[in-house]
Amino acid sequence: MRMSMGRVGRHLLGLAVAGLTLATGGAAFAELGQPAPWEWTLQQSGSPVMDNIVWFHNFLFVLITLITLFVLALLIVVVIKFNARANPVPSRTTHNTLIEVVWTLVPVLILVGIAVPSFRLLFLELDIPKADLTVKATGKQWYWSYAYPDNGKFEFDSLMAQDKQPRLLGVDNEMVVPVNKVIRVQVTGADVIHAYALPAFGVKIDAIPGRLNETWFKATKTGMYYGQCSELCGKDHAFMPIAIRVVSDQEFASWVETAKKKFASGGTSTYASAVGPTQ
Repeated sequence: MRMSMGRVGRHLLGLAVAGLTLATGGAAFAELGQPAPWEWTLQQSGSPVMDNIVWFHNFLFVLITLITLFVLALLIVVVIKFNARANPVPSRTTHNTLIEVVWTLVPVLILVGIAVPSFRLLFLELDIPKADLTVKATGKQWYWSYAYPDNGKFEFDSLMAQDKQPRLLGVDNEMVVPVNKVIRVQVTGADVIHAYALPAFGVKIDAIPGRLNETWFKATKTGMYYGQCSELCGKDHAFMPIAIRVVSDQEFASWVETAKKKFASGGTSTYASAVGPTQ
């Protein structure tokens, strides 16, 4: 049976509404610190740096939208007002001082308006405040190792756990930090270049062998936060997640005492399981 054009239109409209509902719903009910189905916005912020990144993103989005609409309006005016039928005798004006000053000055002011918050954000990310805790993260093929030099110098490996959720993000040993404390993260690579990326904290920095990079975050909410290596580092690149558990000061102190005993041998594995992530 043939469907009428009206019924086809109603079906298409229904599909569009359903898709929009799923998209907005996925964004609205996204869990803190991890991606969500149909997510189309930035992850919910969990640190002051990410707060600034979200603000800057929204500011640029509004500015770009206004510029695009203004240019579109100008094009429409030109098409309607200056076509051959509406304007058979074109103007021979070659210079207009006011227009030339405006179209030079306005873009300069716009770029300055973008540069000021942009540089402020870059300085916020790069200028590490006095740290309450230092954690060293070492990228390896294909997992992460974490060391706590301020808390007894113990170290442990963090490998992807196939029996944990969320899928491809759960690990056997999470990096644990206290809430509302400045965490300095020293990042390096043991073999090839990796990248330490935590979207909810606004953190992304390369882990380069032979070089020690530094970044920082201050988690403002307790919970689990997930990231991944974001540098193509080999065949199991997609299977080296980053999991950070943010807890209270008391819980962190208790975890440190437990971790000192659990990882007292300091015998971290050199290689991840060859059959774990790939099967």
